[in-house]
Amino acid sequence: MNYTNSPIQKITFNNQKYFIKRDDLLHNDFSGNKARKFYYYLINDFPNIKKIISSGSAQSNAMYSLSVLCKIKGLEFDYYVDHIASYLKENPIGNYKFALENGMNIIEKDLPNSFDEESLFISEGGAVVEASVGIEVLANEIKTWAEEQNIKNLKIFLPSGTGTTSLYLQKYLPFEVLTCACVGDEDYLKKQFLELEKDNFPTILQREKKYHFGKLYKEFYDIHKELLTQTNIEFDLLYDSLGWICFENYVNSQKNRDYNFLYIHQGGVIGNVSMLERYNYKYNK
Repeated sequence: MNYTNSPIQKITFNNQKYFIKRDDLLHNDFSGNKARKFYYYLINDFPNIKKIISSGSAQSNAMYSLSVLCKIKGLEFDYYVDHIASYLKENPIGNYKFALENGMNIIEKDLPNSFDEESLFISEGGAVVEASVGIEVLANEIKTWAEEQNIKNLKIFLPSGTGTTSLYLQKYLPFEVLTCACVGDEDYLKKQFLELEKDNFPTILQREKKYHFGKLYKEFYDIHKELLTQTNIEFDLLYDSLGWICFENYVNSQKNRDYNFLYIHQGGVIGNVSMLERYNYKYNK
């Protein structure tokens, strides 16, 4: 099965040319940046481990990807959440629905302080040192492509949750990596970087206004639809919409237009099912 070496395609969006690294096309079930982050666990055997444990939100991309990983590896999967909305329990949808179908055991209470020796704990969102293994593979794919295509002056962008992917990409790439904070603010992102590395951080682009993660914004919905119309590529509503707003502002501010810009599509579109329901209800009544 192909869990690496996703294609790169050229698009035009609002009269600007971009390259897109299509990590959303890695594999039908195991794709995007979570496939990169969890690649270490995919390629290694853990003979004494019977269960993977993690935590986060009930519609997390990482939750779904871990459920796929556990299904592939024949492991149990316990996932701890603070809260599951009653509507979601009654009408399973998106990542929650598919993770349950993969055999996830979702537990609505606080994460325990310790686990038995047959359990492997993976931090929320895959913010672990082991994530560097798969992200180095991604970095090498980008370097090989740039060399083969003779791409110069490359700038690479991807939106961040924990910032793990952008951090390790900057570590393994000779090009500037740009990102923006989607879950917390810029200070939160820097703290996340410092949990894993001490220096050589990606460049954090400032957002024009404060956004609350998971909240609906008309501009997110609008750019999502515009991207789909102009590029025929579906992007994630939670991260990519804010990502493209920040990235496009940055590109338009560059006086030197000799740069080549690569956007990394990190998948996560399964979550769009529930997000689009919310957006359609709010804006298309």
